[in-house]
Amino acid sequence: MTARSDGAGGTPGRDAPSALAGVVERCGGLLYGGDYNPEQWPEQVRAQDLELMRAAGVNLVTVGVFSWALIEPAPDRYEFAWLDRVLDDLAGADIAVDLATATASPPPWLAHRHPETLPVTRDGRRLWPGGRQAFCPSSSVFRDRAVRLAGRMAERYADHPALVLWHVGNELGAHNAHCFCDVSADAFRGWLRIRYADDLDALNDAWGTAFWSQRVHAWEEVLPPRANPAIGNPSQELDFRRFSSDELLACFTAERDVLRRVTPEVPVTTNLMAMWVFRDADYWSWAPELDLIANDHYLVADDPRAHVELGLSADITRGLASGRPWLLMEHSTGAVNWQPRNPPKAPGQLRRNSVQHIARGADGVLFFQWRASTAGAERFHSAMLPHAGPDTRVHREVRALGADLARLAEVVGSRVVSEVALIFDWQSWWAVEQFAHPSVDVTYRDRVRAWHAALFDTHTGVDVVAPGAELSGYRLVVVPTLYLVDRAAVETIERFVRAGGTALITYFSGIVDEHDRVLPGGYPGAFRELLGIWVEEFHPLLPEQEVRLDDGGTGSVWTEHLHLCGAQAVATYSDGPQAGLAALTRHAVGEGAAWYVATELDDDARVRLVRRVLDEAGVRPVTRAPSGVEVVRRSHEQGPSYLFVLNHRDAMVEVDAAGVDLLTGAEVSGRITVPPGGVAVVREVDA
Repeated sequence: MTARSDGAGGTPGRDAPSALAGVVERCGGLLYGGDYNPEQWPEQVRAQDLELMRAAGVNLVTVGVFSWALIEPAPDRYEFAWLDRVLDDLAGADIAVDLATATASPPPWLAHRHPETLPVTRDGRRLWPGGRQAFCPSSSVFRDRAVRLAGRMAERYADHPALVLWHVGNELGAHNAHCFCDVSADAFRGWLRIRYADDLDALNDAWGTAFWSQRVHAWEEVLPPRANPAIGNPSQELDFRRFSSDELLACFTAERDVLRRVTPEVPVTTNLMAMWVFRDADYWSWAPELDLIANDHYLVADDPRAHVELGLSADITRGLASGRPWLLMEHSTGAVNWQPRNPPKAPGQLRRNSVQHIARGADGVLFFQWRASTAGAERFHSAMLPHAGPDTRVHREVRALGADLARLAEVVGSRVVSEVALIFDWQSWWAVEQFAHPSVDVTYRDRVRAWHAALFDTHTGVDVVAPGAELSGYRLVVVPTLYLVDRAAVETIERFVRAGGTALITYFSGIVDEHDRVLPGGYPGAFRELLGIWVEEFHPLLPEQEVRLDDGGTGSVWTEHLHLCGAQAVATYSDGPQAGLAALTRHAVGEGAAWYVATELDDDARVRLVRRVLDEAGVRPVTRAPSGVEVVRRSHEQGPSYLFVLNHRDAMVEVDAAGVDLLTGAEVSGRITVPPGGVAVVREVDA
């Protein structure tokens, strides 16, 4: 059990660069492959699988993710013979294995013998087997059985030539992030006793239990935030989310530790879900525990700018890796099965999505899955080998992508270097979307995504960082709706600005401390002095209500009764409840400046502001490019740089570039032409 405070996260575990680099070296280049589930097929099918994998350039597959019931059909009765043959055949085909511990979904016998391991919802309903992840993360019975299985697998395959990476669980918390059972309640109390140094007075103060007669006088009185007749305690809810994230992480570390004891030379990871983004785990606290960072990503089919969201997810993943290369553990060749409507990807999109992840720091792209399943919940999920077989558009694109990745092998180990940081925080996300706030329209992920999209549209590289992260290497830091913040994170931003940096902070930031208690003295609490303003009162707007600004922009969602205390008004409201008051301010502080945005700008106004602030901060775009074209640069510390150009438009484009296009071998002299939906990767002669 851990009781995380509120640190800024850190670098991945062990020596992260050598962990991923070692896997890449063993596999001979950029990692390519996907989940392989041969247990779903007759054994004679495997010969065709291996032949097609080799033809496609596959060098890494994930095996055993959902195999617990086959490996251990009854308690302590292990059947490894079938898995032995699978790993032997893969090794014989020179295909490496990311071996899963098979603990992603408990076998039916565990729930049958131990129903207390099943998760319970907020309103007291027990969830039953039949899907996956039917376990309480705090269950000692589940953890003991999972660790025992992981240990047996480590002992069995420690010296197997195919093994290059361990894969614990699968998308931890995707379906069971919060459990409210009595086992979880007891674990929550233990976590709180560590967090508050066994001091009930400290807990009562942090939770503000003087309100509504909620003061507790014994630890036994403390419960998870179960369903209740009214509005719950927001500080209790926040701590329960922290606890739940830590319990999921503890499931990972328990298995990781036994794997490390038996196979200390094999790195251990799990597949995170920094897509859209996953809300229920604070990955900043997870990152230091992983030997390398791996992520899953799936597009939202009805999002016309899904490629922009992909960019954000990839940037967050690279941030978790502290700027180092990372691994895309899963994405799809085409349609998924779990959205309301699941269209396939357009021709060329499989390639473009894959190269986009590599552009933003991935040193490998894997898919779910190799061969499409014919039964089960994911039978209509796309795969590298579709139901219709190898003579298909999708499989031809899979083979072509393998050839492309071989041509891009030299980018391995290079990094994206940015002059702009965007602060993202899971805990602020949890807090800002709590109940009983001024407006349900103030959400977190959408605000982060909007500001990242503005940087994307200006062709500006951006690193996503945690609150409190070192900022001295940047020129601009963007802080969207950082509602919850501690003093250390605020001081980091203040030092950055005073030393000559530029900060852009948006509304509903700095409002509460780490316990979700409002900072008195006027909003925006923690940032008043830095911003040179104070806000007397919030004035959220009603749905469809907009206000005009005197610089031609419009605002929605939010306005404020704002007073200037040293800052200058850059734009004011022309109408609405705050007509004549400042909507956008700038405050000179030390050698730098702090900007504040007091409303939700329309997309065009947001991009105009970003361009203005980038210019003030001295940040240049990666290169000149038309709208709808993505440009990203990866560079070796001592060696060449690579300009990735991704054309998300349906028309031909030209982009400034000079060097050699690795994908075609063509010389590029000043300009490169990229076809509709196409990509180019230029080894630059001069960045």
